[in-house]
Amino acid sequence: MSATSAAPRGQTLAFPDGFVWGAATAAYQVEGAVKEDGRGPSIWDTFCRTPGAIADGHTGDTACDHYHRYADDVRLMDRLDLSVYRFSVSWSRVQPDGHGRVNPAGLDFYERLVDELLEAGVAPYAALYHWDLPQALEDRGGWTDRDTAYRFADYAKIVQDRLGDRVRTWMTVNEPWVSATLGYGIGVHAPGRTSWADAFRASHHLLLAHGLGVQVLRGGGAHEVTISVNLAPVLTPGQVNDPSLEPSPEDADAVDRVDALINRQFLDPVLRGEYPERVLPIIERVAGLGHIRDGDLADIGRPIDLLGVNYYTPCVVRSGPGEPANPAYPGTEGIEFTGAYAPTTATGWPIVPTGLSQLLLRLTRDYPGVGLLVTENGAAFDDAVTGERVHDADRTAFLESHLRAAHEAIEAGADLRGYLVWSLMDNFEWAEGYSKRFGLLHVDFDTQRRLLKDSALWYREVIRHNGLRSERTRRPTLEEVAARAGVSRSTVSRVINGQATVSPEFRQTVMDAVDELGYVPNSAARSLVTQRTDTIGLVVPGTPDGADDPLFAAVVRAAGHALEASGKQVTLMLGGTLDSRRRAERLVVAGHLDGIVIASAAGAHPLLSTLARTGVPIVSLGRPSAPVTVPYVAADDTGGAKAAVAHLLAQGRRRVAMISGPLESTAAQDRLAAYREALRAAGRRSMIAMGDLTRSSGARAMRELLRDDPGLDAVFAAGDLMAVGALSALHEAGRSVPGDVAVVGFDDIEAASYTIPPLTTVHAPLDDQARAAVRLLLRQLDGGPVSSIILPTELIVRGSA
Repeated sequence: MSATSAAPRGQTLAFPDGFVWGAATAAYQVEGAVKEDGRGPSIWDTFCRTPGAIADGHTGDTACDHYHRYADDVRLMDRLDLSVYRFSVSWSRVQPDGHGRVNPAGLDFYERLVDELLEAGVAPYAALYHWDLPQALEDRGGWTDRDTAYRFADYAKIVQDRLGDRVRTWMTVNEPWVSATLGYGIGVHAPGRTSWADAFRASHHLLLAHGLGVQVLRGGGAHEVTISVNLAPVLTPGQVNDPSLEPSPEDADAVDRVDALINRQFLDPVLRGEYPERVLPIIERVAGLGHIRDGDLADIGRPIDLLGVNYYTPCVVRSGPGEPANPAYPGTEGIEFTGAYAPTTATGWPIVPTGLSQLLLRLTRDYPGVGLLVTENGAAFDDAVTGERVHDADRTAFLESHLRAAHEAIEAGADLRGYLVWSLMDNFEWAEGYSKRFGLLHVDFDTQRRLLKDSALWYREVIRHNGLRSERTRRPTLEEVAARAGVSRSTVSRVINGQATVSPEFRQTVMDAVDELGYVPNSAARSLVTQRTDTIGLVVPGTPDGADDPLFAAVVRAAGHALEASGKQVTLMLGGTLDSRRRAERLVVAGHLDGIVIASAAGAHPLLSTLARTGVPIVSLGRPSAPVTVPYVAADDTGGAKAAVAHLLAQGRRRVAMISGPLESTAAQDRLAAYREALRAAGRRSMIAMGDLTRSSGARAMRELLRDDPGLDAVFAAGDLMAVGALSALHEAGRSVPGDVAVVGFDDIEAASYTIPPLTTVHAPLDDQARAAVRLLLRQLDGGPVSSIILPTELIVRGSA
């Protein structure tokens, strides 16, 4: 398999000649029929019976019933013009005990599937292991037992002996990191073990199984052999949007250590025949090295034709002195896993398409000579069926942006040979059960009916043109549907929401326009019906210690005025108590509010999580914590904090402390992280005391800092009220400001210019944030596209520093 370089053709971003287009599934996720025709139990059959292991108690017993419906599914693949279908073989369907006796009926099924694919002109790519180890082998030790790797080689020969004359491309093991880490290390996947020693042993034996499988497949005449590895570029937060950004030495060390664990631990043995030096001491400390025997790495490193790349999201880290090891990454003490600040999928994974291009170029550079194949890339979103259509524009946008990233990588020299979407159809999504939909095909799990989603129809056009249009796909608006149908926007909304007040004639006209334009009725459009109350809820924190909360004032004043000016009524709610949060939830559920502006930055996260599940349009004033995914407006907390600390350091201050806000607030987290990063870059030690955004807590924290380090000469407070408290504590202690101690705050509340001396602070445009939040909410209510907004900050230098 080979590909030539890509070249634009007319208005199309063309992919190389011979580029393969396909989709992927896995046996346990789609087949069902777990007790039919002699199939034995796998570890996932057992794990699904563990109380609380799977969302809603779901199992893969039926899944998509692909075992019985494979012929219909292949016809759908043919309709999509797929050139490749990557499926996995169920080991326990072929060998119920994982060794010894072969089940002819299991092999017969895969032979029928392969023949059906070939008849339809779809190339079968067979993956031999996608996490469903026979339970009988787990009972003998599973992947912690070296013998399992040899049993895998026997199984690989059995399957190839039956299918090798028709299957040209073979995949040995899928995502060994997931199998080992999630299954044996932290227990959220089958078999549910929680031992890091077991995880490292399992990881090595999975790689050994791959190597032994390569030997068997080569001996049987396999045309192409590969392994699929889940990979993620490891970046600092700043590199997510600026890959060229040079990290600090401490951050670079954190990136290198994590990269060794999640990427090079698998890439180096397979492609170089060695473990990275960075990871061996971690393995030795946790599990010893006795399971790595002479000759293993030579077996693991047998040449392969392709490297399967599964990419979903990057891994974002930075140095974090004092941080405990991440539970999923042993050996990461002193490293902070921050996540990427980006829109997310329904699984909460940040969407960063540039991570794919970075990854492909890195692989081509660091591991030359092996072709690349994207064996999984896709996203879960909350799809809704409208009539006979699934308008999943978010998925189309996801796939398009990642294909553009792949094309850019090819243009820059990446040896990418093909792209497979995860997944062909909605399926049993492991521990998430059936709650997360990744498919190009929508599956009704009650009736097993399949529908081609809009993303599938879009993907078919990409395949037919072997490329993308130069211009990005634009989502049609509610107004465009109304104009095409010749009706009002409210009529479109009534039809979308199933209102009975629209005549059949106009209903059909609207649906024809919806289908023609591919309009996606999002949650905002679905709420735009005639029962609107024109009432918006403003949820703000309660005022702490009776003090005036600047966030409270900004939301009430600026957001309230903006809403009233747009003709909306305003219901003000405090989010600081359980009773008040329950009242807000009751109002939303009862349909009394069209939308919500919620000030989450000061700790209203429980309400935000609750209301986000109701489907009511919400805008958060302040970046919410994961996994809540709603549009938000926030200030540049990171940049503002860096400017504050840089100002103090530029004045020659050598012992700069910080009074941090409550860490459940994402703004406080960002300001604290920026303070730490600025001091590390300057070679200075961090000194931190905690406050709760009140004057009194700022005074207490200042006294604590003076007690611990009487010689400190500057303090940065993450909120102006805490800075005001710090000033009072310094005056009480007889310290002059700024002579002895300089003070900088954050927010630029009205009182900042009236303190003694006037407070130097970071101006966070609270009024502008509130007004922008209202604009975002109104746009949602009108059915328009929305995206989060980060407003710039400015350092205001006054007398305190």
